[in-house]
Amino acid sequence: MPDSAKRPHATVATIVERDGRYLLVKEQRDGKIVYNQPAGHIEHGESVIQAAVRETLEETGWNVLPIRFGGLSTYHAPNGISYLRSTLIAEALEEVPDTHLDEGILEAVWLDYEEILMIEDQLRSPVVKKVIDDYRLGISYPLDLITEFAAPIES
Repeated sequence: MPDSAKRPHATVATIVERDGRYLLVKEQRDGKIVYNQPAGHIEHGESVIQAAVRETLEETGWNVLPIRFGGLSTYHAPNGISYLRSTLIAEALEEVPDTHLDEGILEAVWLDYEEILMIEDQLRSPVVKKVIDDYRLGISYPLDLITEFAAPIES
């Protein structure tokens, strides 16, 4: 196994709640249909907040405004990869018409908590429900908890 596969993957996910419904993505993964928060890898040079906004738009077609930090989770997936996931809480601003969703994403859906409980066995990981449960309990932190630095550009 290469060294890169042994290191945790830095990812970000976004909880977006509007009128008691949560924005999730319905996606095709390993031949199964699963549900997840809008989520993905943090790209080189990108802040956690920028990644959350970008991934949410790419996977759902919604522009969002991150407002709180929901927490940090580690998930050791069955595929042998560990994920270090930052969860942000965001407000839905606007849906962007005709957005081409990322490959594998079937659609963006708004589900209430009871609907999420009914598909719990289809959630991509246990982290999906855990962060929603934490959100419902009011667990969150200011965004300035996240401190990010960039190395100076060498000339």
